[in-house]
Amino acid sequence: MSHAPVLLVIAHGSRDPRHAATVHALVERVRSLRPGLRVETGFLDFNIPSVQGVLESLAAQGVRDVVALPLLLTRAFHAKADIPAVFREAPRGLRIRQADVLGPSPLLLSALERRLYEAGLTPADKSSTGVVLASAGSTDPEAIAVIAAIAREWRHTGWCAVRPAFASASLPRTDEAVRELRARGCAKVAVAPYVLAPGFLPDRIARGAEAADADVLGDVLGAAPEVARVLVERYEAALVPLPAALGA
Repeated sequence: MSHAPVLLVIAHGSRDPRHAATVHALVERVRSLRPGLRVETGFLDFNIPSVQGVLESLAAQGVRDVVALPLLLTRAFHAKADIPAVFREAPRGLRIRQADVLGPSPLLLSALERRLYEAGLTPADKSSTGVVLASAGSTDPEAIAVIAAIAREWRHTGWCAVRPAFASASLPRTDEAVRELRARGCAKVAVAPYVLAPGFLPDRIARGAEAADADVLGDVLGAAPEVARVLVERYEAALVPLPAALGA
């Protein structure tokens, strides 16, 4: 395993110290799942080390192969623009493979559900409970469509209803979605933050849940074991060779 490509987890970064602490806890859990694997963390903004700094350090140590894994739930702007831009500035000689973003994944739905049960729901509540799937929000239509699709899929597992909501850039907001589910007749309403780490937008989700008097507010996904397993899955998928070109 010593020659396996290094896994570089790329986090957004935040002025909120809870963000970096949560990222590091998640990375530690990934290390525990793959003890032989070297796992590094880099931040796009606000925190150190920077992604660029980690890449330069790895190159200086003679590392040649890196799998870069964006710690993102959807393929929004950061996955499509920011991160590839950083790679273009990477030291020559590094072979960087970009892994897929984390979502969607059945494991993430399992983590969301477990967070709601940890917050006080029971499986017996499921059929009478409406869930607000509250994400950070995006101006990217693809990202918004993915959140809506996840809500539809989760609804089919037995909830009274599931509605997407967004903390920024898109509507509805969390409080509006909570009130809509109440009006629909769901006996309880739970808010499930579809976010990885605490910060400004997750706090806004929590305020919306409180303002609309939601019955349950789940914790962020954070260092949930299911999230760590998704990281390992994405890393391993990035190692699978692409089909050879025709005629090669």
